Amino acid sequence: MNIYLTIFLYILFGFLAGIFGGLGMGGGTILIPLLTIFLGLDQKLSQGINLVSFLVMALFALIVHYKNGYIKTKGIIYIVLSGVVFSALGSFLAGILPTEILRTAFGVFLCLLSIIQLIKVIKK
Repeated sequence: MNIYLTIFLYILFGFLAGIFGGLGMGGGTILIPLLTIFLGLDQKLSQGINLVSFLVMALFALIVHYKNGYIKTKGIIYIVLSGVVFSALGSFLAGILPTEILRTAFGVFLCLLSIIQLIKVIKK
């Protein structure tokens, strides 16, 4: 693939992930499939790239949401602590699982998410 096209795709995918991340949907929902499908990156590498980009996107989103008064700190310590513990466990699990299992599990997750969203739209 042409290096300029590859750079353009990285920028485009970062833009799309940033938009979805800023909306609260999670940029990884779109970034991981884009990196694996269109750029042919390994699932684990795509997840790592997503985690690094997520840190930056989350920081900016957190600042904006805080300024708009959307951050409530009551009970947040329980969410943060459980998030840290289960992130560590999930990272360990992702490191030992074969890429195909991760790819399949992520695909099933996206399909279920799509079905749930479709049901919500139909109910409205």
